[in-house]
Amino acid sequence: MKLTRYSFLILLSAFTFLFSVFSCDKDCDDDKNTGKDCTNYRPVIFLHGFLASGDTWANQVMRFSANGYCDKQLYAYDWNTLGNGNDVNALNAFIDTVLAKTGATQVDLVGHSAGGGYGYNFCNDTARAKKVAHYVHIGSSSQSSPAGVNDEVPSLNISSAGDAVAGATSITGGTNIELQNKDHYEVATCAEAFIEMFKFFNNGSTPSITTFATQTAEVIVCGKALALGENTPNAGATVKVYELNSDNGERIGGTPKFTITVNDKGFWGPITIKSRTNYEFEVISTTAGDRVVHYYREGFVSNNPLVYLRTLPPASSLAGQLLAGLPKNDNQTVMAVFTANQAVVAGRDSLIVDNTVLSTTAITPASATVIAMFLYDDNNNQQTDLTKPFLFSVLNSFLTARDVYFQTSTPYAIPLRFNGRTLHVRNLKSATDGVVVAVFD
Repeated sequence: MKLTRYSFLILLSAFTFLFSVFSCDKDCDDDKNTGKDCTNYRPVIFLHGFLASGDTWANQVMRFSANGYCDKQLYAYDWNTLGNGNDVNALNAFIDTVLAKTGATQVDLVGHSAGGGYGYNFCNDTARAKKVAHYVHIGSSSQSSPAGVNDEVPSLNISSAGDAVAGATSITGGTNIELQNKDHYEVATCAEAFIEMFKFFNNGSTPSITTFATQTAEVIVCGKALALGENTPNAGATVKVYELNSDNGERIGGTPKFTITVNDKGFWGPITIKSRTNYEFEVISTTAGDRVVHYYREGFVSNNPLVYLRTLPPASSLAGQLLAGLPKNDNQTVMAVFTANQAVVAGRDSLIVDNTVLSTTAITPASATVIAMFLYDDNNNQQTDLTKPFLFSVLNSFLTARDVYFQTSTPYAIPLRFNGRTLHVRNLKSATDGVVVAVFD
């Protein structure tokens, strides 16, 4: 019998063509990829892992787009990783919708981590397997045979010995690629994984472009506003977009450049903004009691259709119960630092926030695969103690927290430095203003 599920042993686990105008909500979009031949490629559907969302695949989607794939051929499928979200029937219905939209007869399916178990299990049915031309299993569990009831779905397994969660794995009878020194998240987001996927989907052809940096003055971005972990849409929320002074994180002009209402599926945008320019995305929910979240982003260098704005989940959820205890105290800033395409690993990476070194073996060991870190004054003593709040004591991977104090009596710019890149955020009051999120792409 095949192993069909992958679970974690923890509580929570471009270059781009200027004429490519995309929409996030592809159900509502006619093809606008002028100049591209959309018949060249099959649709690709990406499945994220535990506690993650579709933006796991932002870099890969931009790379596929830069190599000729049309927007309506690239789909990040969001599912509830804290509930019964890995429903093969729901995924089957989504694939049927994609096939009808594109006119294709099959899709290429990619799953990372828990999404790998989801994708592999999806193929364990003859009718469903017929819809999958190729299956890619990334940073997930070893399997005894290729996907499909009769091993009929060509399968590519991508893993890394540097992955502290899954390790080096294999699919017996499949194509196995072991990357070097990639952490659990990085194995899905890196250029090396993209090259292997592109070749696998396209009869060994090598992509001509593996980066997506562009020299254009403007880029187009859009995405979703979803609840962390559950990935439920924050329908009706307002997204305000402010251009920032990169030297201090202050809003330029004081008023938003864009004010957008999130639709019923969680989509916002698209909007056209300056490239290589810092922006703040303020997310205001329609639900009473929900906290405002302020996303500070590095400058975008390419069109990006997967800019996700996670809001705090409802208190009824597992993640909501965890995060409900975050301080609401105007004497301090509550901040989350998110590294979107890799973990922070002590000895390999450098993360310094407000002159406090956080990339230490005590805080970010390789074994923890830390990609998100909450920082706040847990002891309420107006000091930085670097202790781990009890609230997060049950977590050993992916998500962590430390006692770091940011005063709010005097406005100032909080500097964050990650591997030589600098981002400034404001010391907002956690009760009145909400939660600050700094994102390093």
